[in-house]
Amino acid sequence: MRPLFTGPLTVETVTVLIRDLPGRLEGCRIVQLSDFHFDDERLAPGLLRKTIDRVNDLSPDLIALTGDYVTHDPSPIFTLATYLSQLESRYGTVAVLGNHDNRSLGGRRTILRSLQQAGVRALWNDIAYPLGDDLPVVGLADLWSHEFCAAHRVLKALPASQPRLVLSHNPDSAEDLARWRVDLQLSGHTHGGQIVLPGIGPAAAISQALRLSVLSKLPLDLAHRKRNRRKIVRHWEWVSGLHRVGQNQLYINRGLGTYAPGRLGCPPEVTVVELVGG
Repeated sequence: MRPLFTGPLTVETVTVLIRDLPGRLEGCRIVQLSDFHFDDERLAPGLLRKTIDRVNDLSPDLIALTGDYVTHDPSPIFTLATYLSQLESRYGTVAVLGNHDNRSLGGRRTILRSLQQAGVRALWNDIAYPLGDDLPVVGLADLWSHEFCAAHRVLKALPASQPRLVLSHNPDSAEDLARWRVDLQLSGHTHGGQIVLPGIGPAAAISQALRLSVLSKLPLDLAHRKRNRRKIVRHWEWVSGLHRVGQNQLYINRGLGTYAPGRLGCPPEVTVVELVGG
């Protein structure tokens, strides 16, 4: 059963200043999509088709996909890859995987292979140069995988003087990456909170804060065990949109897929990022 409500597809446009941006890339437009969760429950095929058409109408220079193509079973990636193969851009499509894509080694390999067959350059702790040698795109392993610990080796392979874009599914990784130069990190994972209460914020953030308040009243050892259970995100203040993290910049896309009961005040998103020198 699909969620009762998702809201209309929205296109968010943001201008991002990039220090040392090559002059030829002034005004370069990157379209970001995230969190498809394509499994015939969380993303309607009609919305997916509308999204593909909308992206192509935008005539982007580059398309960036930031993970969670499936939810549990990796097999829907075969159908999703057919849709993704229809994306059109000047320099192609790059992608990283999310935590749901990495539930098993076999599932991860299936998804990576399907993306490659769809013409998508899928990165897992790797660097690609679709925009040229002077603006690399770094794609990192998901934060919750043990391979994320190798992220520093990937970033250290680039000169500190060189601007770079980073794709990393979980925005919490921005905290770990703050010690390196990241001119712009594109992330997803949060779904924007899905239910956003006017004047208050994401309901999930409120629920997490209340749970931590209750834990603070438990005996220390029990509270420690419960607190260490994996959260969706640590930094709800980065739930969506553009943020500054130290000297770095982070943009979080609200995603396309929707968990029940649905979205409220948080519609699915296509992001258009325009790069300007600064």
